Amino acid sequence: MKGREKLCAKLSSAFLRKWWFVVAISLGCLFFGFIVTIFFNSWVKLVINHQIQLRDGSQTTGWWAKPPVEPVIKVYVFNVTNADEFLNNGSKPVVDELGPFVYVERWERKNLTFHDNGTVSYNLNKAYHFDESRSKGSQDDVVVVPNIPMLSATSQSKHAARFLRLAMASIMDILKIKPFVEVSVGQLLWGYEDPLLKLAKDVVPKEQKLPYEEFGLLYKKNGTSEDRITVNAGTEDITKYGLIDNVNGAKNLSHYTTDECNSLEASDGSIFPPHMTKNTTLYIYDKDLCRRLPLVFQKEVLASSNEVPAYRFSPPKNVFANVEENPENMCYCPQGPPCAPSGFFNVSLCQYDSPILLSFPHFYLAEDKYRTAFDGISPPNPEKHTFYMDVQPMMGSSMSAKARIQINLAVSQVVDIKQVANFPDIIFPVIWFEEGIESLPEEVTGLMKLATTAPPLARLAISCSLFIVGSLLLVIAIWRLIRGANRLNSLHLAPGHIGGQSSKNNVPMGNVPKY
Repeated sequence: MKGREKLCAKLSSAFLRKWWFVVAISLGCLFFGFIVTIFFNSWVKLVINHQIQLRDGSQTTGWWAKPPVEPVIKVYVFNVTNADEFLNNGSKPVVDELGPFVYVERWERKNLTFHDNGTVSYNLNKAYHFDESRSKGSQDDVVVVPNIPMLSATSQSKHAARFLRLAMASIMDILKIKPFVEVSVGQLLWGYEDPLLKLAKDVVPKEQKLPYEEFGLLYKKNGTSEDRITVNAGTEDITKYGLIDNVNGAKNLSHYTTDECNSLEASDGSIFPPHMTKNTTLYIYDKDLCRRLPLVFQKEVLASSNEVPAYRFSPPKNVFANVEENPENMCYCPQGPPCAPSGFFNVSLCQYDSPILLSFPHFYLAEDKYRTAFDGISPPNPEKHTFYMDVQPMMGSSMSAKARIQINLAVSQVVDIKQVANFPDIIFPVIWFEEGIESLPEEVTGLMKLATTAPPLARLAISCSLFIVGSLLLVIAIWRLIRGANRLNSLHLAPGHIGGQSSKNNVPMGNVPKY
């Protein structure tokens, strides 16, 4: 009987060890299932953060330094058709919107230098090529537009001594300078020799001299910029990835009255810090904007043919509002009232004090009186005239963009200068342009699509598999343990049930002593 008991104990021990081991495996699967459910997204973020960092020789840096896209800029010119009637008879100015004149851009960030503090410096090269097939007109088309150098000079002289204004009028009369110029579209954009600028180069004091004697709205933009831009590579702090650290060594602008408005902590529009939400405010900076521009979430979109999920960001509607509507804009008016009217932004501090005002095309978000002061300008259409940018929120990559800005000249009437004596105080539109990209190449968007769709599916598949396998193993193990325990108990009780009793009690009933 002792042999039977030893066999039962041995079977019981081996049986329990096997199924308790299965229980441990099942609990491990369930535990790792919870771990995957909770931490999988964090692991994906760590992988993304590592992959997008700008490191010397990486694929991400290669795409960033030489983008595999060709941005397009579309230029629309407001051609003045009744300049003489407007000046001589006070007629309402009539403009004819010409364009688009389309230029294909090629960008390259040159002279890359990686620094030990997690930043990288570069000079941006932009090459513009006229695309006649997509343009409505030629670069040689002649247009009549306000004479910006002249009207800037006369407006600046409004508060100067009267004899200076009279002298200026005489000089303009000798040089035959008029308030409107007739130039080709190419000259208007890329530069033409201006007699007033040429004269100013010889007579203006050295510290006030302009750095050129030609005028063009995109003058010296076609080529490598002299500005040395340094951005955060994301290796030290991913929350600053792609944000400007300094421009030519300066970490802030110096034009405005607060640190917030002088801040340069913004993107150039190509990459942004990853893992953004709908509450994130993006900032972009361009030298010609003379400030960083905030962008807020508008809606969710599917970008590119691969339908990559993206967030659309646009400037808030009060971004160019006057100080009454948006008191935070007071810092952008350092010289005090009067400030730019609502819907306009004064960039004169970045344009050699020229009275240049930026707005959105067709005076979008400005009072309608500025548009109706002209004949020929249609009402603004938000679909055609809104500034927007589509960004992949997980990786912070720009998917598509339409940067739309209108350049206006704020003209002041100066009675002592006969050439502009009849020119009223008016905000005169010159051009508006749309710069941006439609989408990224299929190769890039395909990877983005995979990166955005695969992790959630992988998380679901892995966690569900672990939960299912763990649960099944646990149920089977518990069932087997319960069943095995019952069978072992039966095995232990079996000898008594088949008639065998212990020798101690194995006494015939007839021999039981009687008392």
